[in-house]
Amino acid sequence: MTPDEYCQQKAAASGSSFYYAFLFLPAERRRAITAVYAFCREVDDVVDEVHDPGVARAKLAWWRGEIGALYAGRPTHPVTRALAPLVGRFDVRKERLEEILDGMEMDLGHVRYQDFASLRRYAYLVAGAVGIVAAGIFGYTDARTLDYAERLGIAFQLTNIIRDVGEDARRGRIYLPLDELARFGVSESDVLAGRPTEGFRRLMAFQTERAERCYEEAYAALPAADRRSQRPGLVMAAIYRTLLAEIRRDGFPVLTHRVSLTPLRKLWLAWKTWIAA
Repeated sequence: MTPDEYCQQKAAASGSSFYYAFLFLPAERRRAITAVYAFCREVDDVVDEVHDPGVARAKLAWWRGEIGALYAGRPTHPVTRALAPLVGRFDVRKERLEEILDGMEMDLGHVRYQDFASLRRYAYLVAGAVGIVAAGIFGYTDARTLDYAERLGIAFQLTNIIRDVGEDARRGRIYLPLDELARFGVSESDVLAGRPTEGFRRLMAFQTERAERCYEEAYAALPAADRRSQRPGLVMAAIYRTLLAEIRRDGFPVLTHRVSLTPLRKLWLAWKTWIAA
């Protein structure tokens, strides 16, 4: 299996909406973004699947060393080997990959966030930085596009947090800001026990409205000249905003099950958005 095949398999196996956003890209750009996504999957899997925090930290430290090896021209992992000929071509900067690792390390020590300011910092590291890398791969002519990409990445992460409340709670994690739980009369024990109170539904409506504002702010920041090149992000946004609408329509059942869209629906949204952008 070649490094590119490894990355493609990693991306396809995840079932993520990102896969559908890559489908219509030219081959070299698709290779690059697939390799970046595979890197994100690798380090995220360390946090989600390694139950010993010490072992997880050691694995992330190995990845930090591997990033150094990548930029020194000595990559050893299939993902970094796939990235090696592309990081210069698409301006994938070392500090961005390190920021993503910083965010993953936060997951090992932070299972609560006191307020949105601290949550936003986390969202930037695990998703905003990814958005900036992706914007460079997709291509841009106006530096303001990087602001759009950062905002869009944060909107995606806020959507993930809304979708995964129950799943995260079962791992002992609460990403919803604690001061906002208190504002809506929701206790940590309500979330951890999966109790969908009326206060919880109002809290989730508030979270959804904020995520929607983030999407709108991202769209407003995208220069018209780069709209066409940035279509993969717009595809993702169409899929994620449809998911948000489904969650809201169903009354925010996220404590008890994960709401998702079918692959066919994601493909339809991807194609429709791509040709319209």
